[in-house]
Amino acid sequence: MDPHLLRTFVTVARLASFSDAARELGYTQSAVSQQIAALEQDLGAPLLARRPVAPTAAGERLLEHAGPLLLRLEAARADVARMAGAPPYGLTLAAAATALTPRIAAVLPPAGVTLKVLARAEIPAAVAAGTADLGLVDGLAAPSDPLRLPDVAPLSTRGVGEAPVHVLLPVGHPLAGRSGLRLGDLADARWLDAPDAGLPLDQLRAAGGGHGFRPALRYEGTDVRGLTVLAAAGHGLTLLPATVAVGVPGAAAVPVVEPRVVHRTEVVHAGGVRGAAAALVEALLGPS
Repeated sequence: MDPHLLRTFVTVARLASFSDAARELGYTQSAVSQQIAALEQDLGAPLLARRPVAPTAAGERLLEHAGPLLLRLEAARADVARMAGAPPYGLTLAAAATALTPRIAAVLPPAGVTLKVLARAEIPAAVAAGTADLGLVDGLAAPSDPLRLPDVAPLSTRGVGEAPVHVLLPVGHPLAGRSGLRLGDLADARWLDAPDAGLPLDQLRAAGGGHGFRPALRYEGTDVRGLTVLAAAGHGLTLLPATVAVGVPGAAAVPVVEPRVVHRTEVVHAGGVRGAAAALVEALLGPS
């Protein structure tokens, strides 16, 4: 299957327009039509209805495969480019909002760093495709257990830190004065659903027995401060690493004592790292 044809098909399906896809890809509209026709002939099935433009059943199935296939191609291109050499100065780091702990921030190079705060699920793909030299992912885990990451390409991960986790709740909450909380006892509480700013609720469910933890408010974004403001105002509980939760105005941070879980941070890279990326990985793997 020609990847150029596949990329054209994905673009037309996303924009629901041959003319808009032609403008985005820099082709003529007739060239886009010819490419879609060639792909349909190759696969022996119609992929797009023309009026209105929408994927057929076969097209929907192809779209399920297209994203991972194109990402793998980008990852292969980026991997080969990396082997050709990396500049000793400058790097791009993709990080989850709560992965950038004070210790990690302290070892970043004094200049030449571009920091991208991304949704957790986007970080492995950014490293695989070469739009980031390194990634920092985090999540809830048992002590010393590795995180489970999406299989987007051959990537290497190494743990660079573990910290206690705290439940953040308003100072007037009945549980605010506790010395510790059991996660299972909070399964029926009101929670903030903030998968890219706090620790995701699906990870809490897995740690707390696989049920409960229903969201009271959905928070889409990576601004951790905005999340803490909502928690302090009583819109729902959230689970955060101690470095973020402690000291929030108007809120109490109570440690989780059962089950034994930690906020784990891992560095993600593709192949062998060189230059500034290698120096940063070495610093991250130093004493915590």
